[in-house]
Amino acid sequence: MPGGRLTQQERQQIATGLADGLAYAEIARRLDRPTSTITREVMRNGGPASYRADLAHRATERRTQRRGPAVPRGPQAPPPAHGRDAGAVREYEEMFTTVLIQAGTPKMMARVMACLYLTDAGSLTASELVQRLQVSPASISKAVAFLEDQGLVRRERDERRRDRYVVDDDVWFQAMIASARANERIIETARQGVGVLGAGTPAAVRLENIARFLDFVSESLTRAAEQAREVLHTKPGTPPDDAP
Repeated sequence: MPGGRLTQQERQQIATGLADGLAYAEIARRLDRPTSTITREVMRNGGPASYRADLAHRATERRTQRRGPAVPRGPQAPPPAHGRDAGAVREYEEMFTTVLIQAGTPKMMARVMACLYLTDAGSLTASELVQRLQVSPASISKAVAFLEDQGLVRRERDERRRDRYVVDDDVWFQAMIASARANERIIETARQGVGVLGAGTPAAVRLENIARFLDFVSESLTRAAEQAREVLHTKPGTPPDDAP
């Protein structure tokens, strides 16, 4: 299996494979590369719908140049915990950030979220975020304020009276519940439209079907989130309560 960075020719083959609708695993098999390599390459360069071989190649060259023998700024970061490969962690963080951006999270907010999620403690101070992301304190402040408003992070004071920004294990549960509640207003408004447009008319039927669909999805989502909530607090290898 070849190693090292992807060549421009391999990136062209990836682009062709995506255009042909091939799965990442099939593209990886044809290139004799790990599937994770193809997934990471595509996701960090615009995703399957926007991937372009030439742009991806130039972006990689720019990243490589930036990672040259630069003089470290500020305090040096501690070595990776648990024997992790620092390069692999850095690449994964970029891929995770890209996925969050494609899901609709603004870029700086996505970078902060990914940074917090990939720390074992699940929390960092503002100065630690500035150092890790190499951005201004103002950028961190703006991103954290947005994430706090969305309920995606919270702040607490540590023993040195510094603000720490924390991601809780319950965030995804709260996000699912918030998504379900956001549908309630749409459902209510759609059903009001039925009365305005006249029950049984094509437009009213369309609105009623939208309301019924969202009502069913929201109820199912809420029920599933509540049933699965304990998964967010389960340690690896621990069977669920209803396991035989």
